Amino acid sequence: MRSLLRSLVLVLTLVLPGLAHAVTVDELLGMLDKNLTYDTRESTMVMTVTKGDRVKTYKMHSYGRGSTEGVVEYMEGRDKGTKMYRKDQELWMYLPSVERVQKISGHMLRQGMMGSDMSYEDMMEASSWKARYSGVVEGEESFNGVKVWRVKLTAKSADVSYPTRVVLVDQVTYIPLRQELYATSGMLLKTWEMSDVRVIEGKNVAMKMVVEDKLQAGSRTELKFEAMDFSVAVPEEIFSVRWLERN
Repeated sequence: MRSLLRSLVLVLTLVLPGLAHAVTVDELLGMLDKNLTYDTRESTMVMTVTKGDRVKTYKMHSYGRGSTEGVVEYMEGRDKGTKMYRKDQELWMYLPSVERVQKISGHMLRQGMMGSDMSYEDMMEASSWKARYSGVVEGEESFNGVKVWRVKLTAKSADVSYPTRVVLVDQVTYIPLRQELYATSGMLLKTWEMSDVRVIEGKNVAMKMVVEDKLQAGSRTELKFEAMDFSVAVPEEIFSVRWLERN
C-alpha cells in the first residue's frame, strides 16, 4: 500500500508540477503532531550507545499518556531498576544503587540520558511541534530514495531546546526522516534520523532512530523499538513519583 501511495505522489508531481509545494508548514506540523501523539502507549526498546570504541546496550520498557506524561524502566544489566517519570516539563529519576528519587532540573536536563546522545530535554520534548515552531518549506529533494519536503523551523520561544531545525519530511508518511538540530549561533549540534516506518493501529511509526552528537566525534545512539501498542490500558498509579520507588 505504501509503495502504491508513493507511486501516486510521483505521478501527480509529474502531471501537476508544483503540486507538492502547495503544502504549508502548518499542515506539515499538524501531520507530524498527529503521528507523534497518542492517548496511551506501551513499548519495549533497545538503546545502543557508541562512544568511539565503547558500546553499551540498554533494554527499556516504557508507558506514555498523551504528550504530557511518560515513564521508562531499564530492564537489564547494571542499570536494571532505574526508572524515569516525566510530567509536563518536570522529570524525576529513581536510582536503585542509592535507593532514592532525584529530580532532574536545570543544566542537568542537557546531559545525555544514561550517557547517550539523547538528552533528558530530548526525552521531554513531546509537546506539539506546531505549538513550538514556525517556519518555511524550502523545497523538495530525495532522501534514501524517498521524496521529502525540506523544512526549516524556527522556535517560537527561547525555552525550546533547539532554536532551529532543518527537517526532511516524508511526503507519504509525514515522518521526519532526518533532522538537523542547531544552536542559536548556527552551530550544528545533533542529527536525528528515523527509519523502518510501519503502520501500527493506523499510525505511521518509525521503529528505528539514530541520534549523533556532532560535538563529540564517534558518538552515536541507536534506538530500536521491539514492540509498540497504542491501545493499552495503563494503570493510573504508574504515572506518579511514588511508583518510581516500587520494586
